[in-house]
Amino acid sequence: QVQLVESGGGLVQAGGSLRLSCVASGRTFSSSAMGWFRQAPGKEREFVATIDWSGSITYYTPSMKGRFTIVRDNAKNTVYLQMNSLKPEDTALYKCAAAAGNLGTPSTSRDYDYWGQGTQVTVSS
Repeated sequence: QVQLVESGGGLVQAGGSLRLSCVASGRTFSSSAMGWFRQAPGKEREFVATIDWSGSITYYTPSMKGRFTIVRDNAKNTVYLQMNSLKPEDTALYKCAAAAGNLGTPSTSRDYDYWGQGTQVTVSS
């Protein structure tokens, strides 16, 4: 089993940057694809980014590519989401997720087995 704990959220002004961290506990982290999702009030959960088990392959929602970067450090059991040029519409609860045994870069919620509680990102205009 895997437990995920996110951190790094907060209040930032438009144009600023944040780096979110997700620390995983459990032996299966290195064999799991990892992803970031977000959900704003009144909106459905939205895929943000994913990274394969080795950290070699990434995939992003097209509108976020170029501003967001996902990286993982398997030695530290940690995945990061670097967010630059933040916009008010990026405001949401950001959650980290793990897809155990998935060798690809899944982009749908149903592909993920474990979820963190989330970290809030608020971008002011």
